[in-house]
Amino acid sequence: MTDDVPNPALLPAGLMDLLPPEAEREAVLVEALMAAFAGHGYERVKPPLLEFEDSLLAGSGAAVAEQTFRLMDPVSQRMMGLRADTTPQVARIAATRLGLQSRPLRLCYAGQVLRVRGTQLAPERQLPQTGIELIGSAAPEADAEVALVAAEALARAGVASVSLDVTLPTMTPALLEAAGVPAALRQRLALALDRKDAAATAELAAQAGPLAAALPVLLAAAGPADGALAALASLDLPPAARAIADNSRAVIAAIRAREPRLRITLDPVEFRGFRYHVGVAFTLYGPGATGELARGGRYVSANDEPATGMSLYPDAVLRAATRTPPRPRVFIPLGAPQDAVRALRDQGFATVAALAPTDAPAALRCTHVLRDGAALPFNKDD
Repeated sequence: MTDDVPNPALLPAGLMDLLPPEAEREAVLVEALMAAFAGHGYERVKPPLLEFEDSLLAGSGAAVAEQTFRLMDPVSQRMMGLRADTTPQVARIAATRLGLQSRPLRLCYAGQVLRVRGTQLAPERQLPQTGIELIGSAAPEADAEVALVAAEALARAGVASVSLDVTLPTMTPALLEAAGVPAALRQRLALALDRKDAAATAELAAQAGPLAAALPVLLAAAGPADGALAALASLDLPPAARAIADNSRAVIAAIRAREPRLRITLDPVEFRGFRYHVGVAFTLYGPGATGELARGGRYVSANDEPATGMSLYPDAVLRAATRTPPRPRVFIPLGAPQDAVRALRDQGFATVAALAPTDAPAALRCTHVLRDGAALPFNKDD
């Protein structure tokens, strides 16, 4: 008869332990990103993991309600939510605790988020997240700044080259609204656009009227920013859609004015992602097939202030960044002079002290041994 005792190492789907040396690599990376943010004047805030549900999911937080874990607070007997995204919390802080601070307000954060479900490509449900929020400015230069600060932070973290994908999540709704497309046809068109199905998009747009005829053109224009901007300029768009197009041109021009070498693509009809974006949205990609490293864009803050921001995902950044060698570990024999040990730590070594005569460098995974006041390379075969 066997006992049905669960394996203590077994964790829920999408959750995992991060072990040495990867846990230290992630921590070092997060601080490197935060240092880059601080260099541009972004000040750190630390919101709590849990908040009351009615405040956590208010405003832009409603967009992540389906991804939010909920539980009852035994103290207040009120429902709480465990954050699935940090941006709504920072927006709340800006509107309340920092409501009297002069604008624009530059804030940054680092912490963990937990989501109800992962995806097929990213099954993890607990994720590290860092980011920046620029609150109180509607200028295109504000959107440009958050995109460029995030790109610079990735470069400092060791990502060799990044590309910026700009999307206009409100363009498709604006065109469909202006065309007066019925709800059922609108859903079919949105599905065709989401799947990048050019034939279905053209067929359905023909049924939706003249204003929807721009959708197949814009779907085909997705790619390098210059070509997509030219397609937008060539179309007779309704006023709301024209304002979106003109704003995207201004944002891209502001980015290029500061960093002309950054590769920029533009997809005018892409609308996936968090639903609280109301202007341009951004995704930063690393080289090759490293996937999304950061995502963000324009939104409305908790007290109806204009805001823009970018969230970076350190777990993805680690996969894309150049791998740095781990910190060298020096074995410190019993009775070693502490002045020499402190000097090694000042030089960047990790000092691993023997606690008993039987302790050995190999068992403690040391790369060096302290001998005659110096750290000498250790070879277990010696």
